[in-house]
Amino acid sequence: MTENLSLFANEPFFVVGRPVVSIFHNAENLFSIVKVKIQETNTDYQEKEVIVAGYFPKVVEDALYRFTGRMTTHPKYGTQFKAETFEKEIPATEAGVISYLSSDLFPGIGQRTAKIIVDQLGADAIKVIIQDPSSLDGIPRLNEEKKETLRLVLQQNLGMDRIMIKLGEWGFGAQLAIKIYQLYLDDTLQLLQENPYRLIQDVEGVGFQRADDLGAILGIEGKHPDRIEAAVLHIINQASISEGHTYVSAEQVIPQAKALLEQSQPIQLTYEEISQAIIRLGENGQLCGEETRLYLPSLYYSEVGIASKILQLKEKNEQQSAFPLSEIRTWIGDAEERFGVTYATTQIHAIETAINSAVMILTGGPGTGKTTVVRGIVDVFAELHGLSLDPKEYSKKDEEFPIILVAPTGRAAKRLSESTGLPAQTIHRLLGFNGQDKDEETEREIGGKLIIVDEMSMVDTWLAHQLLRALNDHCQIVFVGDQDQLPSVGPGQVLKDLLASKAIPTVELTDVYRQADGSSIIELAHQMKMGEQPTNLTEKTKDRSFIPAYTNQVASVVQQVIGSALKKGFSIHDVQVLAPMYRGDAGIDALNKMIQEFVNPKKNAKTKEIVFGDTTYRIGDKVLQLVNQPNSNVFNGDMGEIISILKAKETTEKQDVVIVSFDGIEVTYERSDLNQITLAYCCSIHKSQGSEFPMVIMPVVRSYAKMLRKNLLYTGLTRAKNFLILCGEPDTFLRGIQNDADVLRQTTLAMRLGETSEQIAEKEATEQKVEVEETNDEMIQRNTFVLTMDNFMDISPMIGMDGCKPSDFLIEVQQELLENE
Repeated sequence: MTENLSLFANEPFFVVGRPVVSIFHNAENLFSIVKVKIQETNTDYQEKEVIVAGYFPKVVEDALYRFTGRMTTHPKYGTQFKAETFEKEIPATEAGVISYLSSDLFPGIGQRTAKIIVDQLGADAIKVIIQDPSSLDGIPRLNEEKKETLRLVLQQNLGMDRIMIKLGEWGFGAQLAIKIYQLYLDDTLQLLQENPYRLIQDVEGVGFQRADDLGAILGIEGKHPDRIEAAVLHIINQASISEGHTYVSAEQVIPQAKALLEQSQPIQLTYEEISQAIIRLGENGQLCGEETRLYLPSLYYSEVGIASKILQLKEKNEQQSAFPLSEIRTWIGDAEERFGVTYATTQIHAIETAINSAVMILTGGPGTGKTTVVRGIVDVFAELHGLSLDPKEYSKKDEEFPIILVAPTGRAAKRLSESTGLPAQTIHRLLGFNGQDKDEETEREIGGKLIIVDEMSMVDTWLAHQLLRALNDHCQIVFVGDQDQLPSVGPGQVLKDLLASKAIPTVELTDVYRQADGSSIIELAHQMKMGEQPTNLTEKTKDRSFIPAYTNQVASVVQQVIGSALKKGFSIHDVQVLAPMYRGDAGIDALNKMIQEFVNPKKNAKTKEIVFGDTTYRIGDKVLQLVNQPNSNVFNGDMGEIISILKAKETTEKQDVVIVSFDGIEVTYERSDLNQITLAYCCSIHKSQGSEFPMVIMPVVRSYAKMLRKNLLYTGLTRAKNFLILCGEPDTFLRGIQNDADVLRQTTLAMRLGETSEQIAEKEATEQKVEVEETNDEMIQRNTFVLTMDNFMDISPMIGMDGCKPSDFLIEVQQELLENE
């Protein structure tokens, strides 16, 4: 049976009963399975006991519960009641309450004391105590210890139930309600009644509309200040997440906020009312402003911190004596002999620049020798400073290795280590982030002498700031990256801004050295980089081909290519399918399922597998890590293989377990952790960044059209180390590479770096100086500088208003908006 007809037409299906055994309970997401002895039900289920599965707290055996939901048939476990809501039945009579309060749940409360409580508070005594714990004051025979016992036990047994039920009444499903409760705990209802819009910032999965619906239920409507402020923050936050902006102008925010608020409810707002909300947000530290730009505080201080640190390092370096070029070139010659290479003129210039610069950028396309230059920089730097490159010497002395190599992903760090022969790690691991707190800030101080950051195009504004603020004032840093690749997933475009500022010594490598034996992958990449139209796109070469196919043919073509590769001795881990979209016949989800069934199907009934959501996992599956897990040394973008699956009955914790090997690092995932991984036979081009694969298969079809841009296609094809198989529509590919108008990210890092130290010093003499070392709270408290009616960003750490007052600005902005409306 899939769902029974109710015996009571207007009632939801319910089961009332007492749990006799708890079969499974996940303390993190509260998914539970219990066997319940039925006392009452409106289903046509005839048995005396039923299995109830759903999201609810750990049940108390023999307590009475009401579950609402529907009957289902599990293919393996049979008939179950799938609970959508739950409620612990509270005794409704005086005798029932006396019996409940004198039970073993409440040590020290006997029948006599329970009767006194009921005589004083009535048959609703339990509800009264939960809603007002002070109601116990003045009741005879109750000392402070017994009062505290009553309060705590009732809160533990009924408080969470009450909160979850209320969240359900407000329209939140069980899983989302649990996330909300786990964040706010016993203060959930109070906090949300005070300001439901806090959910937008605090809980993933809650947007403005969801919070606004709750606000309407709670009477927060129309022009309520909390509502207007929430709309402003939502727009700015979405601009940073979805479009990568570090700021949004007031001219953009005000009309968007007006439209959003008026769309949800039938009201008319003025620009002045929204401007006042912006000012309030600035005054309480939720927004930072500069001229007409509005920033989230974390992004504002990140941009300021990056610029300040770089300028500080440059200034200190200018005071230090540089090594003579003759000495540098002597050691470069020695490096050439040791490594068996001959550096080109540009590569020698890059090494010289890095040695004598506090901060330097090394950029260039694939095959231009960036890795070769990095190795040369490290070697010459060590020789000039008398440093050993043997990590063991430093570990014996318990000293930090002086050369620090980092990259934003685990795979990129591994490639950097393999190419240099030195230890490398992710930026997150270097900074000690645990991956659990999205707002964590590093407290570490990094003592290295030379810091090299690879794949810098992937580093967002916030992470770049965290790295730079941890570095000591006497280090030298080299940023390495390809400016034509995709920008970071997070807000900002740090590498692009560093280059645009012209404030940092930069060497761009243009000559191609890798695959000089006639391979065409790098040739195609550089044609795209130079804006040239490839003339031989569809010609088959020894390392590249283009197979014509329409969207509905992509899966078949990909399967045939993979089958051919496997027959020729490739492993499925050598072959990577890349696509830009998840949905559709040629999307990542569909291709993953097809490839899994082709290379790792269910062989028989004994094949171990775990179903999580829409995904089935089997031993041997190729999987992708989706979040950073530094404690396990596994990071977003790492690929591994499932090597073991243990069912709940096989583990002491009675939970399903999946074990994944990431290049020998074994990580265990319980069922609740499986949202951290996904199948990786096909992955997004964004997720592949920083990695290389022996063979890349990349479909390019018209259904991807809205996603196709030059930097996306460039990033995808440059992941191929030996073989590139394009499939799809050649004209769609050509249109994609002509689309180089990437989404323009609004940032101010380049502008901040473009100012000279003299200009900054002059401003600091007349303005309050923002110290990078201070916390955000300290800066806000001391400066109190954002968006007041009297100084709409008069004070700015980097950019001044040149005497323009906020009232003038607000009038100008509002007039301009009214004219354009």
